[in-house]
Amino acid sequence: MKLKLCKFFIFTLFTSNLLTSQIIPSLSSEEKYTQHNKGKLYVYWGGNRSFFTNSSLRIKGEGYNFVLHDLDSHDRPQGWTTDYINPSRLTIPQNNLRIGYFISDKYNVSFGLDHMKYVMSQNQRARISGTYPSSYDGVQVIDGIIDLSDGKFIRYENTDGLNYINLEVARVHDLSKYFGIKNTDKFQVNLTEGVGFGLLFPKTDATLLSKARHDDYNLSGYGTHIKAGLNLTFFKHYFIQGELRGGYINMNDIKVSFDKADVGSQDFFFLQRLVVFGTVWKLF
Repeated sequence: MKLKLCKFFIFTLFTSNLLTSQIIPSLSSEEKYTQHNKGKLYVYWGGNRSFFTNSSLRIKGEGYNFVLHDLDSHDRPQGWTTDYINPSRLTIPQNNLRIGYFISDKYNVSFGLDHMKYVMSQNQRARISGTYPSSYDGVQVIDGIIDLSDGKFIRYENTDGLNYINLEVARVHDLSKYFGIKNTDKFQVNLTEGVGFGLLFPKTDATLLSKARHDDYNLSGYGTHIKAGLNLTFFKHYFIQGELRGGYINMNDIKVSFDKADVGSQDFFFLQRLVVFGTVWKLF
């Protein structure tokens, strides 16, 4: 009897060890760093090209209240220069700076600055309506059309810049498996999309009629946007990301001169195309 119990005990112990040796490794298999995002912090920096729809600019002041209709505009790119890596010149090129935190594996919340540049094209004729000087310094309104080419009537731009300060919520999808990538800690492909809103704090450079040139910052309105992008992450912590960002800007309190009576308003849609470089690290 004792011999049988002893054999049974040995058999049970051997079987238990065998099963444990098979099960434990599968439970304790090492997870990839990139498998989970919750608790990670990221920062990115890069450049953009910006495009704007035609829009109308309303100017109110003492003795005039007019609208310049369907104005054409453009950005002011500088190309890929050393300004992007020179700390003393980082605000000169069109750029995007963002810091974000993953609240779950899929979702992150971020705060950023989109530094666009908006220039009203000077070489254009525009329809004008409302109350305005019928002629000014040789510039005449003919059949409701004014020539803005020489800038005597108005010059207007936000080149330092059209600063859109915003909060954003974004979702991230890992697409690596669709490209046959198994070791995502070395290389990972992600799709990201998001939505955001924020405030406009442009530095408006304007010369209105014969008044002194205005070139100062002003909290002027609000904006909202959506985005989609492709993220390529290398060695767990470094990434390149390309994005398309489209949105709406409404500025109802633009300072166009140092005269407090002069106020501009404008709204338009924008599209940004950007490439950024960043880093991501797990905090918790």
